[in-house]
Amino acid sequence: MMATFISSSQIDEAVTAVKQQTNQQPTIGLVLGSGLGGLADAISTPDVISSATIPHWPTSTVAGHHGRLVIGSLQGKTVLVLQGRSHYYEGYSMSQITLPVRVMHRLGVNTMIVTNAAGGINPVFKPGDIMVIRDHLNLPGMAGHNPLRGPNDDSAGPRFPDMTQPYDPHLRQTAHAIAAELGFTLQEGVYSYVAGPSYETPAELHFLSSIGADAVGMSTVPSVVVARHAGMRVVGFSTITNMAVPNPAPGTVLTHEEVLETGKIVIPRLTALIQALIERLSR
Repeated sequence: MMATFISSSQIDEAVTAVKQQTNQQPTIGLVLGSGLGGLADAISTPDVISSATIPHWPTSTVAGHHGRLVIGSLQGKTVLVLQGRSHYYEGYSMSQITLPVRVMHRLGVNTMIVTNAAGGINPVFKPGDIMVIRDHLNLPGMAGHNPLRGPNDDSAGPRFPDMTQPYDPHLRQTAHAIAAELGFTLQEGVYSYVAGPSYETPAELHFLSSIGADAVGMSTVPSVVVARHAGMRVVGFSTITNMAVPNPAPGTVLTHEEVLETGKIVIPRLTALIQALIERLSR
């Protein structure tokens, strides 16, 4: 069992293991959610690194999350794709599941693009929509399970980082413009992070709707908090894979397989959007 808090020396060990398997120096990091790992196929000259070869790296046990890093060229930029992520509900600490972001930062990544599969709470949304994340509700973090809990490494970031704009406004604006050029519209809203792994009850969904959540999921926010702590720019996208309705029809059952299937439908649009966004960053 790994320690609750990941130390600076452990991060260094993980960084060294990655550098031993690639000479490429990424500046953009992509964290791919459930069913969205296929985006890594668009990378040219890839160095594929199994996460099993990286010390202290958390291993995902969830279907649709491949345990590997893909480093290579995409739209003229060197990117690092985290193909699959680990989650708090798998038994890891917040420090452990955010180790990949710390490694990205020490490798030179300064901009992070995160994606996830989410349930749509906003009644205007529909399955297959893509929501650019404007803000988030970190419910586990507000209850004390914040990835910055524990000793602070002042060289990595401040003890009390500002979170007034966790998702870069310019990158959000650029994403909207790109989507319009590609012929579709992005939703925009607040992503609510819950610990999982059980899906939300009707009462919980009523509560999330009442406090301003537009979508709900079990990932992303810890990584964003750590990225912002390190001074990285962040843009996030949620694929709305199902509607998380407070009053479901009798017999309604939500499964992870449904999430993966809807993710497959969204992949072409999300892939085109992210590729164009990276191309704009490379100008």
